[in-house]
Amino acid sequence: MSFQPLMNTYNRLSVAFERGEGAWIYDTDGNKYLDALCGIAVTGLGHAHPAVTKAISDQAARLIHCSNLYTIPLQEQLAEKLTTVSGMDNVFFGNSGAEANEAAIKLARRYGHKKGVETPTIIVMENAFHGRTLATLSATGNRSAQAGFEPLVSGFVRVPYDDMEAIRQIAGKNPNVVAILVEPVQGEGGVHIPAPDYLNQLRSICDENEWLLMLDEVQTGNGRTGRYFAFQHTDIMPDVVTTAKGLANGVPIGACLARGEAAELFTPGTHGTTYGGNPLACAAALAVVDTIQADNLCKHADELGQYIVDQFQQKLGDAPYIKEIRGKGLMIGIELTEAGSELAVLAKVKGVLLNVTGGGRVVRMLPPLIMSRNEADLLIHTVSQLIRVYAGDERSD
Repeated sequence: MSFQPLMNTYNRLSVAFERGEGAWIYDTDGNKYLDALCGIAVTGLGHAHPAVTKAISDQAARLIHCSNLYTIPLQEQLAEKLTTVSGMDNVFFGNSGAEANEAAIKLARRYGHKKGVETPTIIVMENAFHGRTLATLSATGNRSAQAGFEPLVSGFVRVPYDDMEAIRQIAGKNPNVVAILVEPVQGEGGVHIPAPDYLNQLRSICDENEWLLMLDEVQTGNGRTGRYFAFQHTDIMPDVVTTAKGLANGVPIGACLARGEAAELFTPGTHGTTYGGNPLACAAALAVVDTIQADNLCKHADELGQYIVDQFQQKLGDAPYIKEIRGKGLMIGIELTEAGSELAVLAKVKGVLLNVTGGGRVVRMLPPLIMSRNEADLLIHTVSQLIRVYAGDERSD
């Protein structure tokens, strides 16, 4: 049996990209595509953003890596900016969203043991996605992703998303619960947006039971939903919040922020990383945070996202093959009544990059925060027409 050099972990589309500029990305044959996926919510500032390019280039010429055994000034500067923008107390830097969520899970367990709970348990949600390490995979609510990797890590109890009654029932029965881990908007699960008071209710039940409220903002953070963090659409504060994806516009970095008692749980020797928060990654992330704030991109994402959703509602909202159109900032999903996994391939042919998630029924778009109104109009027109043709609808704009 012969093997390809790369392990077979992705059903990759037949296209390879070599450069990008703003909201556009170009393949090796010179064809250009409107990037409405952003590497799955990563390149929020688009491709080849001058501030990020300069930060990476300048830092690479000075120092790429230094062990966390020593002081890293850029890491301290990034921690200061993130704690200021979030209201959290401190931060641990890793290399990915999965690592950030692993840190959160470890914080919850350490918190539980400190309280005398021998088997600390975390409430997680159906259809959640928290990563592919064993612990984050166990927290993930996707059986197909878990299959074949048993035994999974214990210490999780699962409830339906946006269902407070299910959580209240657990609160009265399981004394081992120490935390709730939840996405403010479920991304991989299909762009599911909970009731407006969901996080407020979660905060209240955590306070009542002395649980940690831990928010997975790996995808929703860094301006994606129209606030720097999605929890800032409410007036609550989490105990732990994780982020990654859009933090450094493609340079690998993850962050686990903590507040109050949760911020005091890690001590030297209890957690660590080799590459996490190295000078190169922090330089890129600093450029991203500064640009998002200086260019008021959260407000832009909020307004442009609402415009895109409104336009899709006008063009597709009454179609029988559309179940729901939903969005939060530039996190947009069009749920079909039947599976439409082929739409990602068809969109690529039409010059638009997106993907289909939520069991193959949700067309997901994660455009860059720097997308213009004209580019948004092109996205709306192309995707609307594509879905109509796919569904056999002969109407046109």
